[in-house]
Amino acid sequence: MSAGHILAIDQGTTNTKALLVDAGGAIVARASRPLDIRFPQPAWVEQDAEALWRSVREAASECLEKAGHPVLAGAGITNQRESIVVWDRRTGAPAGPCVVWQCRRSAGFCAELKKRGLEPLLQQRTGLGIDPLFSASKLRWLLDSIPDGQSRAEAGELCAGTVDSWVLWNLSGGAVHACDASNAARTQLFDLRRLTWDSELLGVFNVPRAILPEVGRSSAVYGETSADGLPSGVPIGSLIGDSHAALFGHAAFEPGSVKATYGTGSSLMTLTEEPVGSSRGLSTTIAWWRDTVRYALEGNVTVAGGAVQWVGELLGLSDPATEAAALARGMTDTAGVYLVPAFAGLGAPYWDAGARGVICGLTRGANAAQLARASLESIAYQVRDVFEAMQADASSQLPELLADGGASRNDDLMQFQADILDRPVRRNLSGDLSAVGAAWLAGLALGIWKSTDQLASLPRQQDLFIPRMQASARERRYAGWLEAVAKARSTPAV
Repeated sequence: MSAGHILAIDQGTTNTKALLVDAGGAIVARASRPLDIRFPQPAWVEQDAEALWRSVREAASECLEKAGHPVLAGAGITNQRESIVVWDRRTGAPAGPCVVWQCRRSAGFCAELKKRGLEPLLQQRTGLGIDPLFSASKLRWLLDSIPDGQSRAEAGELCAGTVDSWVLWNLSGGAVHACDASNAARTQLFDLRRLTWDSELLGVFNVPRAILPEVGRSSAVYGETSADGLPSGVPIGSLIGDSHAALFGHAAFEPGSVKATYGTGSSLMTLTEEPVGSSRGLSTTIAWWRDTVRYALEGNVTVAGGAVQWVGELLGLSDPATEAAALARGMTDTAGVYLVPAFAGLGAPYWDAGARGVICGLTRGANAAQLARASLESIAYQVRDVFEAMQADASSQLPELLADGGASRNDDLMQFQADILDRPVRRNLSGDLSAVGAAWLAGLALGIWKSTDQLASLPRQQDLFIPRMQASARERRYAGWLEAVAKARSTPAV
């Protein structure tokens, strides 16, 4: 093994984390910075791209200071996906906001694409249906809203990229404009099979090729660090989207495992041997690209842990997410109360952008604790929706669910998840699994670890939740959930 540590940067929606991982796979230091989110109009979600980069620099600097500034063997980057940034190639200054993955501002443009009958083309090339979640329509909005945006893009004066690209640009001092295949696969501009930006799709969205980053492997040396306040000359050895990195961090290196990352939203992902088309609202995507490309099926839940946060804010709690979860603790039944958190539409498997949140089943005796519990249960119900679609598309039995992410630390949620799925839930106790996956991929590129077998043998802390709910209760509760979803939908279920 090589000496030194890997600095792993996990740039998420609500915070940025920095971790130091040693050659034994242990986390030796960590730091984080919170991030503000702006909602300038209903269903619009954005962030300050400069503040995003500043959070990376500050978290990384604090992490290194905590560890006594050890020798770094390399760095790895994982990131919130689909969010998009446009910046000036000469100055590096953002030309607009970072339009966040949750944002629905491009819904009208997406509706027009559907009317033009373009969804089959997009699904065949990119594995993705038409939805404002994905980056290309957000980029189209940015180019339309930036003064002279289109002409500046065509002249090569602007750069555009997913968040991994923005962080890499800044971390390398503006020397490298690149992204990895897992992030490119979420833009709707990238051909999954040819592994290249697709000229026909660029034409659909009227995006100049000159604005886009080069696409590379998830585990590869992209350049060296050259940023104010951080060590220079450190090889940058990985780029990967956060959900993909979490799957890698689970050591789920072969088909047959499915993981759910529980964050602001949630992502379920399982490896497949080849690109598998879905008729059940799932996405075909690239899990990662090392020596070969590994494909996956994915289902995205737009609002997961964010539902608990919302209830806490609605109730006026001082620490919304924590106190709402505490309210729900000990409640074993919502007495028929359901919350469908379709605040920005419904993601997989429904893909109903017009759906809106509902609370139903209220009686005079309903109380705040039941509503808090309903927000927690809504996460597990949405995961079951996707899990069942995934099992059908994968044409194989998925024996358990691997769990990670901040909300997975809630024991009540994990037990209810096992109960409502009727599957064991194996929770990874690391709260930093995406960062661990990025560190592993960087370590492979830099020779710290030689193989995935070696990674799989590294110690991992896990625990197991076994289903214990009776079948009749499980199906009665899930049927109530499906009735609540029907009330939230903008269009009838097919």
